[in-house]
Amino acid sequence: MKKIPALLSVLIFCLVFALAAGCSQPAAPPATPVPTTIETTTATSVPTPVPTTLSTTPGPTQTLPGAWVIDVQVASNSETIDPQIIVTFRGGKGQNLIPEIDVRVTRSDGVVENAQMTQPLYVGKSVSLPGTRQNNDRAEVWAITPQGDRVKIYDAYVPFRQY
Repeated sequence: MKKIPALLSVLIFCLVFALAAGCSQPAAPPATPVPTTIETTTATSVPTPVPTTLSTTPGPTQTLPGAWVIDVQVASNSETIDPQIIVTFRGGKGQNLIPEIDVRVTRSDGVVENAQMTQPLYVGKSVSLPGTRQNNDRAEVWAITPQGDRVKIYDAYVPFRQY
């Protein structure tokens, strides 16, 4: 008779530990890092929207040298009321070497938004720029090398929602 309450108390004890450890929650999907790339062009970093006739077609990108490699993640917040394109720094060997990351979003309505991320860079640091509810907003990300060169590490469309 004493075995049943003892066994029941052990099972309840294990259940409490499993819930306290968070084992009952599904794991979040891992973020997909974006490979870094290189291009040498110049652009201004103005935080105000500027109408432009720039191309909305993504162009080529190149890879940073191995010691300067960094990863960024670009995604939309998928909010209809206030659509934003969020660029998040995800780390890399060049985290302490790259002094600045420049971001440009060319929206589907022709407005260009610019922003910067400067040192100290840390995993999770992000910048948010207004987007549209269309699926053809273009995001470009440049890393500034220690020598001052601009290297395009990301250039792609950012879909409003991913299904």
